[in-house]
Amino acid sequence: MSLLLKTAIRLHGRRASLRLDRATLTPRAVQQQFLLRTLCRNADTLFGRLHNFAEIRSEADYRRRVPVREYEGFRPFVNRMMAGEPFVLTKEQPVMLTMTSGTTGEQKFIPVTRASQRAEAQLMRQWLYRALLDHPAYMDERSVAIVSRAVEGHTPSGLPYGSASGVTYKNVPRLIRRTQAIPYLVSEIEDYDQRYFLIARFALAAHISFIITPNPTTLLRLAQILSERTEDFLRAIHDGTLGITATTQRDVYAQLSNALKPDPARARLLASVAAQTGSLRPADCWPNLKLISCWIGGSVGTQAHKLAADYGALPLRDLGYIASEGRFTVPFEDHTPSGILALRSNYYEFIPEQEAESAEPSILSSHELEAGRRYSILLTTQGGLYRYRIQDIVEVTGFYNNAPLVAFVRKEGETASITGEKLHVNHLILALNEVRRRSSLNIEQFRAAPDYAANRYDIYLEISGHVTPAVLKAEVLPSIDSALAVVNIEYAQKRASGRLGAPRLHLMRAGWANKISRWHIASGKRDTQYKWPLLCQEPCPEDAPFVLHTIEAVDESSRAVSFSAAA
Repeated sequence: MSLLLKTAIRLHGRRASLRLDRATLTPRAVQQQFLLRTLCRNADTLFGRLHNFAEIRSEADYRRRVPVREYEGFRPFVNRMMAGEPFVLTKEQPVMLTMTSGTTGEQKFIPVTRASQRAEAQLMRQWLYRALLDHPAYMDERSVAIVSRAVEGHTPSGLPYGSASGVTYKNVPRLIRRTQAIPYLVSEIEDYDQRYFLIARFALAAHISFIITPNPTTLLRLAQILSERTEDFLRAIHDGTLGITATTQRDVYAQLSNALKPDPARARLLASVAAQTGSLRPADCWPNLKLISCWIGGSVGTQAHKLAADYGALPLRDLGYIASEGRFTVPFEDHTPSGILALRSNYYEFIPEQEAESAEPSILSSHELEAGRRYSILLTTQGGLYRYRIQDIVEVTGFYNNAPLVAFVRKEGETASITGEKLHVNHLILALNEVRRRSSLNIEQFRAAPDYAANRYDIYLEISGHVTPAVLKAEVLPSIDSALAVVNIEYAQKRASGRLGAPRLHLMRAGWANKISRWHIASGKRDTQYKWPLLCQEPCPEDAPFVLHTIEAVDESSRAVSFSAAA
């Protein structure tokens, strides 16, 4: 079976890779052709008519006629699509919508078309092919792929929304499905603890040579479960059971259970591994594991570096610069987040990082970029986004022929992300306003900063009036956690799955905000222009002397499973 799969990957992946390689020789021409074809195809849409797509003949025309937009500028168009109106952003009707957190507390819905699906599939084939060139044995045995649920719901017009990767995984050809250790139905399990248990249970029962999932914290969580539930896994594999009892979704659990058979030999082998090492460690359970693919750049890179302790000193290959909005690079080397810009799949523009806050920044095309420089990226996609500012900062790390090698660095200034939750300053404002309403706290000032090492956020509050540390611990801190989960679905999901820890609260001394502000102004910042940073990319050293009390969560392993947003 692996031979057939490798042959298919070599055939289709090589063809797609050669096309991208040719495109990298003339990136300017390829990008211009892509743009004009996309605009011509969608000229007779609501968005195309509003911006005179039919009259656009160059990149300069495009920039004059179509303004840069963040998601809220697209929301009215997407809402019309969700209501069933045709030909709004694309001539081709969307087949689904992907979801991600919006900066206003409302979820973002990103249109997906057949064309955008085909483009992403081509890029994934290239990824698999290029990895096969360097790791010819990584597909010799079965693979573990961990994805999200394909469909979370439907719009009023019946259009499904959910995870594009989940849809792909659910609908892969039978040839590939036979190599997958985790049945798609596991992704449908709503209870996070049981879902992760079943991921581990099915993976343990197989011989694995390849693991792929975007977020490395998912793999750290998997290793933790293997260690904590060793006896449960051994018993389940020996007996051919799931190892857990269903209280909901009984039909899903029944289908998963029907696919299992007792495997005493595998159970004995794993039991001997556990006896020698004290627990089930991924590196010992899967000695033929050849390659792990996950994000290794940006803020999650700190988590990727921890994988070696559980999985061994394996090659790591970045999955690429991927978002709900699409797939934008093809990595081709291990241990680097850089990848070839996908010139044939989307049209890209770039704003130099130092001009990101400018009212009239410079706009550059892909052939105008410089190695070592960072940029805010604008996207024009086959799914109907035009000059979309995704609020990502990327770095050009070099060139592949004449095309830039691009790596994701971080979200733009008002967003932080420890493990993919994309917490925006507006989420903080909405959450703290809700906490004020619930508790009648008089919060004078606040800010937050990510603690990447501990996988949690530090929340700094200056409160007027008396409030005891006990009240902060028992009531205020859980309220902040709960409110953040309500306004940011990805925060809720990461908390519920245990990939993101409960926040830590710092009660600040009276006058903290005023003294820090005055210090900055005295240091040369204009008082009329000084803005108090509500969300920092790292803790501010000047805050430390003003901390009066530090409050940890009641149970640091507690998760936001009871929040309505987590469902």
